[in-house]
Amino acid sequence: MTDDALRMIVIVMGVSGSGKTTIGRLLAQRLGWEFHDGDDLHPPANVEKMRRGVPLTDADRAPWLAAVRALIERLVGAGCDAVIACSALKQAYRDRLAAGIPAARFVFLQGDPAVIRERLARRRHHFMPAELLQSQLDTLEMPRDAIVADVTAPPQEVVDRIVQALGRPATA
Repeated sequence: MTDDALRMIVIVMGVSGSGKTTIGRLLAQRLGWEFHDGDDLHPPANVEKMRRGVPLTDADRAPWLAAVRALIERLVGAGCDAVIACSALKQAYRDRLAAGIPAARFVFLQGDPAVIRERLARRRHHFMPAELLQSQLDTLEMPRDAIVADVTAPPQEVVDRIVQALGRPATA
């Protein structure tokens, strides 16, 4: 097996409040990989729109998805293993992110909407308000070929299960 065959880009996906950043950071730390948060790539207009409680449209998401795709291409080109937190709610978004990138794997953080809503209500200093959760749940299309992780378990347990499903040895 070549080094290229060992490379992997793990995209931790799900609705806001499912734990993408928390699980993504812990997973990257456990594997000794880079971590990138897709939220950091949203154009300012998107952030402001969400802050006002207005759901994003496909047109709003297009430049953001292009930026996430460019990040994936840069990481693959550099030969990096990485974890990226990105909602990737629709199959078309996931297809766009992973097209032609065999190293891409998706991890879907799934949980009871009531639990996620409670998490969002407690969250501070984030642009995504709890009232937009329903719009994300309405947009969410169940992923094909993704590792599914139940987010009601403690974060370290969720990461343990993901590492096992990925078949990758933890380095940290």
